[in-house]
Amino acid sequence: MSKQQGFTLIELVMVIVILGILSAFALPRFANLGTEARAATMQGVLGSVRSASAISYSACLVSSGCSESAATGQSVTLEGQPIALAYGYPTTASILTAAQIASADFEIATAGTIAAKNASGTCEVTYAAPTAVNTSPAIAIDVSGC
Repeated sequence: MSKQQGFTLIELVMVIVILGILSAFALPRFANLGTEARAATMQGVLGSVRSASAISYSACLVSSGCSESAATGQSVTLEGQPIALAYGYPTTASILTAAQIASADFEIATAGTIAAKNASGTCEVTYAAPTAVNTSPAIAIDVSGC
């Protein structure tokens, strides 16, 4: 008598059912990765904006021709690009250049607002230049709708 090897039909059906159940639980987890990726990207943008702001301010402090008490008319050069300053920090219009953020990669509806593409709600970093001497720029992130 020869011994048969392999799976029975019932065993094959059970494996398919178990795989179907596992995939039903795993699919929502993988579908949510786009949201997490957009939120992580915006965290990176936040870091870029903060760094660019601090580097611009430092460059103004060490430059003999730059005054951190001037509201307009001041600029520094970063990576060969002129950055307009307000009280030593990048202006709202020049923060994208200072942070080297490409407008093709994000939605830029207004100056100082950098939003993620394909977000279902609010998923943005906002930057507002300082409005007085000895104040820092307002930099905020909202990833509630990524």
